[in-house]
Amino acid sequence: GFGAGGGPTFTTATGGTITEVGDYKVHTFTGSGTFEVTSLGTDETVDWLLIGGGASGFRFDYFNGGGGGGGAGGYRHGTGLTVEVDTYTVTIGGGGASAPSAEAVEGEDSVFGAYTASGGGGGGNPGVASTTGGSGGGGRGPGPASGSPSGGSAGNKGSYSPSEGNAGGDAIGLPTGPYQGSGGGGGAGSAGVDGTGPSGGAGGAGSSASVIDSTLRAGGGGGSIYSSGTHGAGGSGGGGEGTDHVGENADANTGSGGGASERTGGTSGENASGNGGSGLVIVRYKYK
Repeated sequence: GFGAGGGPTFTTATGGTITEVGDYKVHTFTGSGTFEVTSLGTDETVDWLLIGGGASGFRFDYFNGGGGGGGAGGYRHGTGLTVEVDTYTVTIGGGGASAPSAEAVEGEDSVFGAYTASGGGGGGNPGVASTTGGSGGGGRGPGPASGSPSGGSAGNKGSYSPSEGNAGGDAIGLPTGPYQGSGGGGGAGSAGVDGTGPSGGAGGAGSSASVIDSTLRAGGGGGSIYSSGTHGAGGSGGGGEGTDHVGENADANTGSGGGASERTGGTSGENASGNGGSGLVIVRYKYK
């Protein structure tokens, strides 16, 4: 466990993009691969961050309202994970893709060894419920097309402790009629904001893992409106903003949710919501 000079030995590994930060080697995976431990040091542990793919927002293509923002992918991290000389699978979950013919699409799961972070849940609208994910998609309140609410879904699809995410926002105010704002998607740091009256809710805030770095990631996508009010901002950490015709895409490799779209002045079939951001895996260990 100690080198020839009596000092500690250090773990070595391959995989991902390797950088040196202080006394640590940091392996960053933006695409799927393997983390291979080739030798073990005195400290046989690593620190890790795992984020699932974010969902797309809802592409609203009806006459009377906007869609909910996409939920962020699940956000999990830890310290002191014991490893062996072995190969650990890394899977980077894709973000939910949007297109004029698609509604909200959930993000895909990310995997590091035995750990999984759930993909984000897609936003809803009148008649289509938002879906549960790492963080839930934003909701859309009752409107003439459905007459019943489609609220924000819960986060933490994997039922992990601590929780991997937060719920999406609801739509409150203006119980009927076409001018309701939609909820924002849930983020890793907080729930999506409710749409209030005609304005869409902001996406929930992202989070940072201090053991890895101070970067915010996994923000929820913003909710949209129909023809008045203010679109919901994307959540900090890379969430996409709600917009008129084409929702803003989430930032890649943040696991953030895409922004929703609405149809002011548009025609059926021309709208698209924002894409969810792909996931991320980061592993670090001391090397000196």
